[in-house]
Amino acid sequence: MASPQLTIDVLTLFPGMFAGYFDESIMKRAREKGILALTIHNLRDWATDRHHAVDDTPYGGGAGMVMMVNVLHAAVQSLRREGSRVVLLSPQGRVFNQGIATELSRTEHLIFISGHYEGFDERVRHLCVDDELSVGDYVISNGSLAAMLVIDAAVRLFPGVVGDERSVQEDSFAEGILDYPHYTRPRVFQGIAVPDVLLSGDHEEVRRWRRREALRRTRDRRPDLLPSASLTPEDRAFLREFDEEQKRGKESDQ
Repeated sequence: MASPQLTIDVLTLFPGMFAGYFDESIMKRAREKGILALTIHNLRDWATDRHHAVDDTPYGGGAGMVMMVNVLHAAVQSLRREGSRVVLLSPQGRVFNQGIATELSRTEHLIFISGHYEGFDERVRHLCVDDELSVGDYVISNGSLAAMLVIDAAVRLFPGVVGDERSVQEDSFAEGILDYPHYTRPRVFQGIAVPDVLLSGDHEEVRRWRRREALRRTRDRRPDLLPSASLTPEDRAFLREFDEEQKRGKESDQ
């Protein structure tokens, strides 16, 4: 039986930026297995003038150049099919996270538009785009790097891409919290030892320790994640323990 396939088309002005990253490691293996069909397109291929222009000065004046709607529309229409989802990378989009990565991994055909210059003609959003994503509250030189980040996060969730799928299930944010601490050899390094529970062979205690430490790390580093995380009664008991530890610590300092 043939492997399921995730098809991705990327529209960019810098196709060479994608070559190195997607020819290595997990992305390379996904393509070789036939799980991922990735095609990088140069937007200039849809330009209509002899200079292959894809941008022009903004109406009303102002700094920078604006990506032209006719070029983007022609490119998207040539690639779109039933079930396609067109994603525009933009600082104005909803902020990308693990939940959105999961959504994308369940889509049969994705078209990413990675921009450059000052931005896009507003009509691109109305005529071409199904979703608009930002990789954070900052601005980078062009959308190609953002597209690579989003594609990587989505593709690694697709069945068969990562060798041991447990590693995907236990990633940070997979359940709305951060990952637990990891250790390997040597057992002791510069006076810091691997926690004894990880060497005990007691699988249930290892599970409890990992969950407890994942919750502790989330509470300490990203407490904003906890209100929307999927927490079990055991998780809530761990959090109450942390509160009690913190309370006792404050009392002992007084």
